[in-house]
Amino acid sequence: MADTGSKPKLSSSARRTALLGAMFLMATSAIGPGFITQTTVFTAQLGAAFAFAILASILIDVAVQMNVWRVIGVSGLRAQELGNKVIPGVGWFLAGLVFIGGVVFNIGNIAGTGLGVNAMLGVDPKIGGGISAVIAILIFVSKKAGMAMDRIVVLLGAIMILLMIYVAIVAAPPVGDALRNTIFPEEVDFLIITTLVGGTVGGYITYAGAHRMLDSGVTGIDNVGEITRSSVLGIIVTGIMRVLLFLAILGVVAGGTVLTSDNMAAEAFGAAAGEIGMRMFGVVLWAAAITSVIGAAFTSVSFITSSKTPERKRNLITVAFIAGCAIVYLFLGQAPQQLLIFAGAFNGLILPVGFGVLLWVAWRRRDLMHGYAYPKWLLIVGVVTWLLTLFLGYISITGLAQLWAV
Repeated sequence: MADTGSKPKLSSSARRTALLGAMFLMATSAIGPGFITQTTVFTAQLGAAFAFAILASILIDVAVQMNVWRVIGVSGLRAQELGNKVIPGVGWFLAGLVFIGGVVFNIGNIAGTGLGVNAMLGVDPKIGGGISAVIAILIFVSKKAGMAMDRIVVLLGAIMILLMIYVAIVAAPPVGDALRNTIFPEEVDFLIITTLVGGTVGGYITYAGAHRMLDSGVTGIDNVGEITRSSVLGIIVTGIMRVLLFLAILGVVAGGTVLTSDNMAAEAFGAAAGEIGMRMFGVVLWAAAITSVIGAAFTSVSFITSSKTPERKRNLITVAFIAGCAIVYLFLGQAPQQLLIFAGAFNGLILPVGFGVLLWVAWRRRDLMHGYAYPKWLLIVGVVTWLLTLFLGYISITGLAQLWAV
């Protein structure tokens, strides 16, 4: 009988907790300062037409994550391990790309925590960023780092969604215009779609939930149903947050407010709900940033270690990763909006490489999948999406050249 690749079964409650943690790690890793910045800037730029870009990015995200979680979950191997088994060295090349992208994003994430604390309490951003980095480090110093990480990302993810619902309601957006533009957009910008995809499932974010799932032990053919549901629900959580933020900003812009400050999102929250809106923005930004710090650190380190690396050693490397990014942030002082958008586009460029490797495993390396017959419909959806990511990657190159020229 073929090896199913399953690890020892967990109890029902332990399995639910593990999958919920992996799902929210993926979602909250995507919902970072760059996510908030991109959504605000592009809503101000496109207005209601931005709804189409959101829908397109969500559909691409679902197709990507269903395949990524399925291949990694059934094989029981990390993305770089699969890459090295397909072509020696490819996995480490992918690891290098992901790690570099993770560093860029995490500097921005720590900057975001500083801005969030400043908006909440009026504390200097550098002090807020430094304190937040220490909080993230303490999670990985904990003896039960995995459990602590799961609980924190779920709690903060729920808080972000609840606060965004309030702001979206008080902003009174033109929902009808948004719905119409979801299907019949007045304007389509492929670079924006690329940036959204790169910021949501590009770079380290693609693998955050799937790699956490491996550590939790929920793998193998027997768990395919739960793996698939969790991958889709994670993207739905991300999509809900994107839609709520979009509606909040759209309500402000449609009401005649012109966003001109360096922190357009904070300006929009203040315009929608006054002083309390600014405080809420601080909470949302800090929660988004600190969970992304955790997700970026965990996933980036998972690419330069293996399943054989002792957990204690992996946690210490993660601590060093966060500390290093924090030091760079403290020297830079900030992460400009352009840098965060640049990082999203850069991750969109990385996506075709790793995704292509996983699809090859699904198609040709049944031995790595423990004899699992990969669904043809899912493979076809994945290949079509991969071809689209190649086109979007080309758009990324063009966009990055334009950003560099500026």
